[in-house]
Amino acid sequence: MSSSLLFAALLILTATSFYMGRSAAVAQRAATGQPLHSLPGYYGWYVVCWCGIPAAFVVVAWLAFETTIVQALVVRSLPQAIRDLPADQLGLIISDIRNVAGGLATTSANRADVMAAAAHLRWIQTVATAALWVCVLAAGIAGLLIGRRHIVPSLRARNDVEQVVRIILIIASTIAVVTTVGIVLSLLFESMSFFARVSPIEFLFGTQWSPMMAIREDQVGSSGHFGAVPLFTGTLLIAVIAMIVAVPIGLMTAVYMTEYAHKQVRAIGKPILEILAGVPTVVYGFFAALTVAPAIRAAGEMIGLQIAAQSALAAGIVMGIMIIPFVSSLSDDVINAVPQSMRDGSYALGGTKAETAVRVLLPAALPGIVASVILAFSKALGETMIVVMAAGLAANLTLNPLDAVTTVTVYISALLTGEAEFDSPKTLASFALGLVLFVVTLALNIVALQIVKAYREQYE
Repeated sequence: MSSSLLFAALLILTATSFYMGRSAAVAQRAATGQPLHSLPGYYGWYVVCWCGIPAAFVVVAWLAFETTIVQALVVRSLPQAIRDLPADQLGLIISDIRNVAGGLATTSANRADVMAAAAHLRWIQTVATAALWVCVLAAGIAGLLIGRRHIVPSLRARNDVEQVVRIILIIASTIAVVTTVGIVLSLLFESMSFFARVSPIEFLFGTQWSPMMAIREDQVGSSGHFGAVPLFTGTLLIAVIAMIVAVPIGLMTAVYMTEYAHKQVRAIGKPILEILAGVPTVVYGFFAALTVAPAIRAAGEMIGLQIAAQSALAAGIVMGIMIIPFVSSLSDDVINAVPQSMRDGSYALGGTKAETAVRVLLPAALPGIVASVILAFSKALGETMIVVMAAGLAANLTLNPLDAVTTVTVYISALLTGEAEFDSPKTLASFALGLVLFVVTLALNIVALQIVKAYREQYE
């Protein structure tokens, strides 16, 4: 009995509860002659709330406590000598038990106690799954019957349903806010631990980045330098190149799609353009490493320029191609929001389409266009895969787009890859880099919102 079958059973049960509630309201209106307070559909949703919410609560509680309860039952079935082992060794044995129960061979699979515990685990999982089905269906059916009994013509079903929806929206927004706060606090705490070991002045203004710390006191050659200026410079360099590519092409594409393209061309071309936004970034990385970077290097050799195999120019160009749909889509929406009367007025004064676009539409839509460019710049700052594959990991302090550079996000992923210890400055540096990137991105988004708010035009 898989989770998909349980989900399907819940869908059938909630659909049944909707039709039962709606039918009961219609039947009572016909029997009593009293008008219903709400539309019949609201009575159906009222019963759905009674049916679905208790069932969903049971599922959520099961997902929250299943692992703890099942593990406790498995541990109780083990011999006392195993239960008295240290927590790390006991955890390894429990992992072996889970692997054996799942059909995976382990180094301790031949132990009788592990095999017996795995068989016990399978039995517990079977019983628990059956109990979950019983509890979920019982909660759903009980809620259906209770909700059905509450159906009367005077029931304020719409008010109750809207109150439930309001509570659900509040819970969803609270989860989003709490998650954001948790991310910020985790970055702050880990960054404070890093700055307790490394000077913030060195981190923010140092020009040498080599986050290699000595493992032993007598080890040499691993003093560690945490000057992040080369990373900040490389990030800005690649992002600026990307914007130089994306903004003109994206903006001209938006103008063409809005003012020049036929409706059929727009209906076909716009979705095709949006496909670029759905391409995984690792595909762009392959394109940059295997096509764009060799082409740029070959072109440089033809004119006598020495270009690195991995360069900021290659990464920036491909990143700009990736951002084109982002700029064009937002700019297209902003330009479309300009009233038709402004276009008609320009045409009535003898303006051409090009003059109307340059002198009327773009100035009117400028706040939204600027906001879209800033948001696209924020997206460029956070890109990783393209830079890894096309620009490399060399933390060089240079403004030459033909050299190899790297970015903040690339080093964050590099420092957290593998078996990293979270009490070393080398690993904690990734949190400090993430905090700086978060502050910069947040500032850019605030600037974009302020620009839109300050210069937004109100049209009727």
